[in-house]
Amino acid sequence: MNLIIPMAGKGKRLRPHTLTTPKPLIPIAGKPIVQRLVEDIANVTPEKIEKIGFVIGDFEEEIKDKLREIAAAVGAKAYFFMQETAEGTAHAIACANEILEGKVTVAFSDTLFRADFKLNPEDDGIIWTKQIEDPSAFGVVKANDDGIITDFIEKPKNFVSDQAIIGIYYFKKGEDLRDEINYLIENNIRAGGEFQLTMALESLKNKGTNFTIGTVNDWLDCGNKEITVESNSRYLGFLKGQNLISDKAKIQNCEIIEPVFIGDGSEISNATIGPNVSIGKNCKISNVKLSEALIQNNTTLEDVELTNSMIGNFVNLKGNPKSVSLGDYSEW
Repeated sequence: MNLIIPMAGKGKRLRPHTLTTPKPLIPIAGKPIVQRLVEDIANVTPEKIEKIGFVIGDFEEEIKDKLREIAAAVGAKAYFFMQETAEGTAHAIACANEILEGKVTVAFSDTLFRADFKLNPEDDGIIWTKQIEDPSAFGVVKANDDGIITDFIEKPKNFVSDQAIIGIYYFKKGEDLRDEINYLIENNIRAGGEFQLTMALESLKNKGTNFTIGTVNDWLDCGNKEITVESNSRYLGFLKGQNLISDKAKIQNCEIIEPVFIGDGSEISNATIGPNVSIGKNCKISNVKLSEALIQNNTTLEDVELTNSMIGNFVNLKGNPKSVSLGDYSEW
């Protein structure tokens, strides 16, 4: 099994955090989004993942090293493919043509999920969906009584289905997908100015590929600060009851309201932490009250009460704002 993860997007809606850190490397409940995604895909895949193709932008070698670690942790080898221009979902996948063969899962990097099924590698293809109230901003699918997908509709203006495509796909024959995407690109067949994956899926369906629906229980987005903080809170809820506080953290005179993640080397005193708070490594926090917050690494907080907040790396914050979004190296 090969896994392809397009992650070259600039994450503009999550600025200022993505000015210094690619969005897939933003931590959720103590681990980068892309690491959570890889682990969750591995959990629902009965076959070993051998190759992971990361479709990236101009990433530093340090980030590539982290991605190599993430791949190695599930027994896979990392491959890197550069996407120099953003020309649609199909174009992003085409960048990884080298490993688009055999059994392939494609998972876009800003998708987190919870599911209680195992992928069946003998299916022709699986499109993972979530039932939502307003699907007009997403691609959706329609299926027949046997659960076989009959239609793919991109951002329908009128209601046709409430099964939204979440951005995770399985193909038994990756070569067939590669051929369809290459045909779109070679013939400059676009929709909305971009090469759309749904066009390749529609062609595969018309040629006899039977796509089934894989329904997830939870679908978490990381589009902007508010949604990312909410996703961090929800993911911590999935982990509630696990020990998420490092034994290398120093905690004195604190009330901890679970679920809370605290990383190695952080020092916290005279504080109320939680619920739904993630604190990274080597932070120094004193005289604070935190809830619904995501704090990254090497940050100092003092005399502050925060909720619905996202704070980057190497931030120094002293005062009493209620809700903030501060990028790396900020001073307040």
